[in-house]
Amino acid sequence: MIGILGGTGFHKTDFLGKAEEIEIETFYGRVAALRGKDFLFIHRHGMDMKVLPHLINHRANIMAYKEQGVKEILSIASVGSLKKEIPPKSLVVPHDFMQLTNISTFFETEIVHVTPGLDEEMRKRILSVSRRLGIKVVPQGVYFQAAGPRLETCAEINFLKDYADVVGMTMASEATLARELGIKYATIATVDNYAHGVAGAVPDFDMIVESAAQEREDLKKITKGMVEGLK
Repeated sequence: MIGILGGTGFHKTDFLGKAEEIEIETFYGRVAALRGKDFLFIHRHGMDMKVLPHLINHRANIMAYKEQGVKEILSIASVGSLKKEIPPKSLVVPHDFMQLTNISTFFETEIVHVTPGLDEEMRKRILSVSRRLGIKVVPQGVYFQAAGPRLETCAEINFLKDYADVVGMTMASEATLARELGIKYATIATVDNYAHGVAGAVPDFDMIVESAAQEREDLKKITKGMVEGLK
């Protein structure tokens, strides 16, 4: 069983087959999920999509996967592009990430230092599935996690674009927690906008949500391929 972690604009799993609604009680809180034959789907913003980025209970979400026996998580993350050559509607498969503020941990009372990262074997499978399906993706990139819920200033983006390729608000926290629990984790990042100042963009949240809500047939195909074990 593969874990799927949905985000803005990716909240339906009907294309993967039947699924039952369940609730998973963890030490860190209760998590609503959809469980299918080969997947467990959790929406990071809640099934009603009302949980703001800075209020997401990342520890509960990742622990829910652990308690359900999930060994790997495919995350879908909405991002802004820091580079002109990565336009909106691109799909990016990050190979690394940055987060310079505090990230939640499962080890608040123990001296445990993990070396975070994205799972390379999962990344290669995503790329392989994409090639098999004839879907173009950006094969690598650095994801920078900013602190939400506000968007970034133009000055902040000018600074970040020298070190990262896309910017979001959630993935680094999830990837780090997954690594702490020994769960493989990789991401397909959907570029919904240029970040502030890139190509003259001045994004707003409503615009990002509208873009993210558009049909993502290629993303669905890759996700289905990962669930079905295509290579």
